[in-house]
Amino acid sequence: MIYKKPFIIAEIGCNHKGDIKIAKEMIYMAKIFGNANAVKFQKRNNKELLTSEQYNALHPNPANSYGNTYGAHREFLEFDIAQHHELKNYCDEVGITYSASVWETTSAKEIASLNPDFIKIPSACNNNFKMLAWLCENYHGEIHVSTGMTTKAEIEIIINFFNKAKRSKDLVIYNCTSGYPVPFKDVCLLDILRLREKYEKKVKSIGFSGHHLGIAIDVAAYTLGASVIERHFTLDRTWKGTDHAASLEPIGLRKLCRDLSATHEALSFKSKDILDIEFVQRNKLKYKKDQ
Repeated sequence: MIYKKPFIIAEIGCNHKGDIKIAKEMIYMAKIFGNANAVKFQKRNNKELLTSEQYNALHPNPANSYGNTYGAHREFLEFDIAQHHELKNYCDEVGITYSASVWETTSAKEIASLNPDFIKIPSACNNNFKMLAWLCENYHGEIHVSTGMTTKAEIEIIINFFNKAKRSKDLVIYNCTSGYPVPFKDVCLLDILRLREKYEKKVKSIGFSGHHLGIAIDVAAYTLGASVIERHFTLDRTWKGTDHAASLEPIGLRKLCRDLSATHEALSFKSKDILDIEFVQRNKLKYKKDQ
């Protein structure tokens, strides 16, 4: 197996707390300190995505709410398309790839207008085939799709949809468990092998979107064949919000990128029986039969 160089996405999502200055600081830290390849935000048209009842309901966890209702909370955390354009320009300035998850067709159209390298489809929306159809027909970058809370049969339908649309070679399919945070027993890394066995020759890449704690699991995911690694990113895991607890702080992101880079470099066969670095030790330590 030839291992692709790992592509590491720091998912900022809504961890910016609705503050574009914090969002830019997170972009800078992800690139300059963390050494990530990309950052990813979210774009939602909340009144299109939510029913009136959902929009006006109380937040299920009031301690993490930024508004009196769930709709007000979501609107507080939402950047408009002009702000996303500003963030993309800042990413270009810093030298890191910009992307966003889109939750419905209106947001898909808005983010596609920025022409990012890739657009992400969250697990919750991977069955929104109206949105997927629009992207397949109108957006020409990579389309990344998470498969949390999705059955094997539903994944097969998604793959077939992209194949029929002649876009499967632009598809990156992610192993994912939807939980915040996810206990290790529920990460189910071996599903990466199943995705590779069934779809590796049909799609562009296999990815892994992790919501667990620590960074050891991501190295294992990469070793199993997930070349795209996505982790939630925050500046402070104690901040108010539902995603911070399952996110990496800057030092964690930096260590993750370091370890994945080292793993990529180490995943090779010996080019010859005795490597040059071994000769000194061989001459010094190797047992000599005629002694």
